[in-house]
Amino acid sequence: MSPSASLEPKDTAVAAADALSSRPNRAAVRQDLIDLTAVAAVTAMRNGDLKAEDYARALLDRARHLESLNAFRTLDEEMVLEAARDADKVRACGDAIGLLHGLPIPVKDSIDSKALPTSNGTAALRDFRPAADAGVLKSLFAQGGILMGKTNLHELSYGWTSSNAIFGPVRNPYDPTRVPGGSSGGSGAAVAARMAPLALAEDTLGSIRVPAAMCGLAGLRPSFGRYPGDGIMPLTDAFDQPGPLARSVADLALFDAAATGDRAPLTAAALQDVRIGIAPASLLSGLDSEVERVTTEAFHRLRAAGVTLVEAELPEIATAAIGTAMTIISYEAMPAIAAFLEAQGAGVTFEQLLQQASEDIRGAFATNALPPNRPSRDAYESALAQRQRMRGETRRHFEQHGILALAFPPIMIPAPRIGEEAQITIHGQRVPLHIAMARNTSLASCASMASLVLPAGMTSNGLPVGLEFDALMGNDRAVLALGLSLERALGAIAGPVL
Repeated sequence: MSPSASLEPKDTAVAAADALSSRPNRAAVRQDLIDLTAVAAVTAMRNGDLKAEDYARALLDRARHLESLNAFRTLDEEMVLEAARDADKVRACGDAIGLLHGLPIPVKDSIDSKALPTSNGTAALRDFRPAADAGVLKSLFAQGGILMGKTNLHELSYGWTSSNAIFGPVRNPYDPTRVPGGSSGGSGAAVAARMAPLALAEDTLGSIRVPAAMCGLAGLRPSFGRYPGDGIMPLTDAFDQPGPLARSVADLALFDAAATGDRAPLTAAALQDVRIGIAPASLLSGLDSEVERVTTEAFHRLRAAGVTLVEAELPEIATAAIGTAMTIISYEAMPAIAAFLEAQGAGVTFEQLLQQASEDIRGAFATNALPPNRPSRDAYESALAQRQRMRGETRRHFEQHGILALAFPPIMIPAPRIGEEAQITIHGQRVPLHIAMARNTSLASCASMASLVLPAGMTSNGLPVGLEFDALMGNDRAVLALGLSLERALGAIAGPVL
């Protein structure tokens, strides 16, 4: 990979484009195109080596071939092709070309889009048409991105599996009997299965990071507020963040440049100068044996590449992040969703929405976010104060130990089987699903950190395991620059066989 996020060797993309006209084997041609990174595909389309329409057709063919994964909620093929033709016309006319020129982007179906319904994965909003695109989508469209359908998700983004009882479960491309993670499971499955190189997702307490880990992807949960958050149904105003899923860090950086306007070249960090923290007792304990093995081997590769791993336990308040996060989310979810529905003119109240929701989601809200189980005001205010202290203590931890990031597996287990995800067993012990999924991801949400997930390796039965790297708020470009080098040191994993 090139050290610049805006450049990639041209020959890969050109070879795929040349194949479109010279090779007789259409299946091989499509494989060449669907394997392109976003950087390579956009570079080829910007240079005129690849038509946007031809590229879109290859991705749409792939999505149609793998529709059994249930990655998409809605996909209007003719709309995508028309937008691609328009992109080709823009280039032919010599008009200004954006950073994402001609790139079809799957979008999580909790992010408002005018052109397609935004269901949030629930029955009451099946046909809801927002009046405007979400702010982050406007930024992507302004840079030439194309809406490639809306992806399936965990209902109301309220969970980590994407086993949606209304629209069917999303299936993991590495093993279709298993979950892809959630709540942005459709976006993760689409990218892992080569339906697109880059997708838009959203993360409250792991909804980008969990699918990245389970689907063998790179994912970025940005610092809080880095990208526009309007037009996305919230669970809380404190944590929700849109962000990208991709198969390379360079593609994440391309997304970041398009969403923020920061086009400064991104140079890979020298790993010999990097100190990364690890916290064995709080973030590495209690892991599934295969996750532990892959993590240990990944740490060995990082050390061999020159990284200094600094072993230091987190401040005590940071180890309580999951309780703090769950209290804030449980208190804010009901009023946040109700206010969003009213502001959007959705034509349905929160109560009506919940009445039509699946039994699982009604039960989850009743257990956590509805009276009498909703946290008290005092508990909520205490959690807000704890979060503020957590930010300060985490910053001091970084400064005290001279670290750029924390490293750990975002989830404690590999992808569970669909239908068995509520029965999590680690080393013979029953572990609540929310602990396995959110114990490690909660600190970054509470402390508003920049979080990068990279593939770390595979379990013995072929399931991806990820590593999360958390940097202090505002260090998004630094963690992406670090990621360019870390992904080289960690090495690539094999794609799914589909």
